[in-house]
Amino acid sequence: MATLRDIRDRITAVQKTQKITRAMKLVAAARFARAQGAIQAARPYAEKLREVLGSVAAGVESDAHPLLEPREVRRLDLVVFTSDRGLCGSYNSNVNKLAENIARERSSEVDEVRIIPVGRKVGEYFSNRKVAHTLEGWQLLGTIDTSHSGEIAKALMERYASGETDRIDIVFAEFESALTQRPVVETLLPLAPETPDEIRTYEVEPDPVKMLAVLVPRAVEFTIYRALLENQAGEHGARMTAMDNATNNTEELIRTLTIDFNKARQASITAELVEIVSGAEAL
Repeated sequence: MATLRDIRDRITAVQKTQKITRAMKLVAAARFARAQGAIQAARPYAEKLREVLGSVAAGVESDAHPLLEPREVRRLDLVVFTSDRGLCGSYNSNVNKLAENIARERSSEVDEVRIIPVGRKVGEYFSNRKVAHTLEGWQLLGTIDTSHSGEIAKALMERYASGETDRIDIVFAEFESALTQRPVVETLLPLAPETPDEIRTYEVEPDPVKMLAVLVPRAVEFTIYRALLENQAGEHGARMTAMDNATNNTEELIRTLTIDFNKARQASITAELVEIVSGAEAL
């Protein structure tokens, strides 16, 4: 049976843990607010970019740009986005499990499936799993900006243009709220512009093909940038929720331990009184 000192020490340890989880929740909440604002500001631009690209691409052939031209898929790359750090509940594992399921399903259809990690938790997850070959990727260090997306997009476009891969899909968690981050998969390359229901006529100078030479790389880069922002907002939202739950659990544990401490102290006092009374009767 635990002694009073054991219970008291455990209460102190849980209280220290509670301070840490509460502080982490506050930090995550501040970062989440900024990340949420960034992704909400980026989505209208992404929608308008898809609309313009779709309208311009609708007037040309698919071979007007090498990144638009589909090919037989024998080698598939999965670019998987997770966080560098943990303590955010099941956020990373949900994305990794989706990527693993896709890799298992597609491995029977293509010659090779390769995982390209964006975030340290991807590499850690697939290091002990042989479902696909894991290539060198990127870690997310600090605040997300266009330099991150530009570097990643450039490398991926070079892989596709050189024929190292026949298709590149991205796997990430689409941010919905602090409580909900939905793992999704999207095809990055070959780029397949959505033809809008109502095609708007744009006067393109000097011509649509040269316009695509500018729009297509920009669309690829911004798709990566949006995935990074979605990943960032989802990570902070999931960590804020996880730390809130952890703080609530410590409060419940402290209440339970305090009750156990009071019961143990009462039993100790009762035992001492019994010894005193027994000694007095013996005299």
